[in-house]
Order: sequence, then C-alpha cells, then structure tokens
Amino acid sequence: MKIAALDFIALAVPAEPPPVTSFGLMLRRSALLVRARDADGAYGWGEIWCNFPLRAMAARKALGEDVFAPVLLGAAFDGPQAAHAHLAKRTHVLSLQTGEPGTFAQVLAGIDQALGDLAARNAGLPLWKFLGGTGGSVATYASGLGPEGADAQAAAKRAEGFDAFKLKIGFAAERDRANLAALRAGAGPGATIMADANQAWDVDEACKRADMYAEFGLDWLEEPLPADRPIEEWRRVAAAAPMQLAAGENLRDGAFDAAIESLTLGVLQPDIAKWGGFTRCLPLAKMAMASGLRFCPHFLGGAVGLAASAHLLAAAGGGGRLEIDAQNNALRDRLLPDFPRVRDGRLTLPDRPGLGYDPDPDMLKASAV
Repeated sequence: MKIAALDFIALAVPAEPPPVTSFGLMLRRSALLVRARDADGAYGWGEIWCNFPLRAMAARKALGEDVFAPVLLGAAFDGPQAAHAHLAKRTHVLSLQTGEPGTFAQVLAGIDQALGDLAARNAGLPLWKFLGGTGGSVATYASGLGPEGADAQAAAKRAEGFDAFKLKIGFAAERDRANLAALRAGAGPGATIMADANQAWDVDEACKRADMYAEFGLDWLEEPLPADRPIEEWRRVAAAAPMQLAAGENLRDGAFDAAIESLTLGVLQPDIAKWGGFTRCLPLAKMAMASGLRFCPHFLGGAVGLAASAHLLAAAGGGGRLEIDAQNNALRDRLLPDFPRVRDGRLTLPDRPGLGYDPDPDMLKASAV
C-alpha cells in the first residue's frame, strides 16, 4: 500500500431542527471526509469526528493536511495496520506537545477508515468480509430521540422498520421521566428502549436517576457520569443501577482496558470516527465481547462514518446494535442516497467492494465549505 494523495473534504448543512443534548445544541451538521488514493487511482473513504465546536472541522482539516499527510504520502506499507502504527508513532509526541491527543486520534481514525476501504476495494471484497466478518447484516436502533416529541418520533421510526429506540435524557428529573413514559408509549411495550444522559450527572445523582427510571425497563443507561470520572464512581452507579451501563464514545487507549476490566459496563461503545478506526476498534470489539460485554459502536455524523460503523459491527459479529441517528441530517440521508434502509430492525450491507458506496458528487458540491 502506497498512498499518492490524501484529500480532506469539509461539508456542512444547517441542523433542522438543532439536536438538543444535556450539554447544548448542535447548530449545524458537519462531516469531514477523508479520501485516500493510491498510485493506481484506487481510493477509499473515511470520516473524522467534528461535531463540536462549530469550527472543529477547520482545525482537524488543517491537522490532516499539515501533519498527517506529509507523514503518510509516498511511504509504502504492508496494509492499513502498518500505516496506522507508523502515523501514530510519528505524531505521538506532537499530540502531547499540543495537548490535543483526542484531536489527533480523530484525524488518525478517519484516515484509517479510508485506508481500510481502499484495501478492501483493491481486494475486491466488501469491507466487513475483508475484516473477517461472516455476515453483512446488523441489528440497529434509532438514536437521538427527544427531548421533545419522543412518542411521535418513536412511532415514526417504528413505521420505518426500527424495533429499538434511545432517548436523550440528562434534563430535569420529571422531564426525563415524562419523556421516558412517552417513549415507552410510542415504541410499544415490547420494544427495546435505552437512555443516554450525555455525561450529565455526578455519582449521587446518577445512582438516584438509575433507580428512578427502573420502571421503564431500560436496556441500558448511557454515560450517566462524565467519561473521566474514577472507576470507583462507575462501580457505585453500576451497583445501584437495575439496568446495564453503556459508555465508550469519549474513551481512548488504555481507558478502554480499564473500563472492561472494571466490570462496570455491559455495553462498550467506541466511535470509529473519534478513535482507532478499524485497526484498533475491531480488536477492541473482540476483547470486549470475550469479556462478556456487548459491542455497540457509537456514531453521530455523516453517511460515510455510519457506513464504516456498520461494516465494523458486521466484522465484529456478536449481538450488538448499530446506532442510527433519528434526527434529520442531509449529510447522512443524501450523501449516500442508496444506503440501505432498516427492515425488521436490521440493516443489510451490500456485497460490493469496500464500503460499497461512494458519496454523491452533487451533494459533495452543494454542502462543501
């Protein structure tokens, strides 16, 4: 593998309506795509996380162009894993010097996706199969419902083929309770429902809320604490909670090992656009499942990262679910217009090489920034 060009393509559209979380609003939908091309003209696509703040995309684009591309271009590697190791080693000290290891990890994650897609296309295999998967069908759930109109949103997504639904909580206690009741009513008594607090509480509040919301039969409670809180606090919440805890989108490196070893989580949720790409997320998935956890990759972004997350889950296997944002997002719905629809709670990936899709050129042009 020898990369001749690395392109970073910034896209943005208005968020209509802006998604609401416990920590703020998303005023626009952004996607920073990576296209890796080899000397023969073959290519692969990836996506870099860039949701917050509004100018996050510009910083990551500059980092990719100014730091990562010069390290990668022209060098030869046995495959994506070797390229990942080379990039990580060459940029490690600078990530410490700048105090931005998370930002560096996000750029590397997107490049790794693009290299994996390129390698699978050159091998003539769908990416999930290239990575060792045995089937291209994955279970799904509709994410990001609420905090208003959860019942109607769940009913609409149920009509589209979903059978599992996740609500945004982390607001006032009674508001969360009312929204959970509405979600349960809209989803139906037999549906699987989850809740995401988005790191909203301290340990005492998290324990209280977990007990308070037990009546709704939650499959999991996601990020009840900030991701950097000590393991002892997570143990307290896990002991008090009648449902499983989920986390991972805001962890990196050794924090995943600590989370798995602590036995506090039932569901592990790394984000392929924030950390690791395929090279590190797939071994992590297998380690998590070997330890008895479910692997359910987190994702909130554009269509390329969603497709990569689907291939990652299909390659990993197990009983995890793919997160699909329920809110309007043109960079998801129009960027890959032939992306498969959910049927009976599942999504089936194509047998075409690589990701199986290319971004729509008209949408790339219309949303470019």
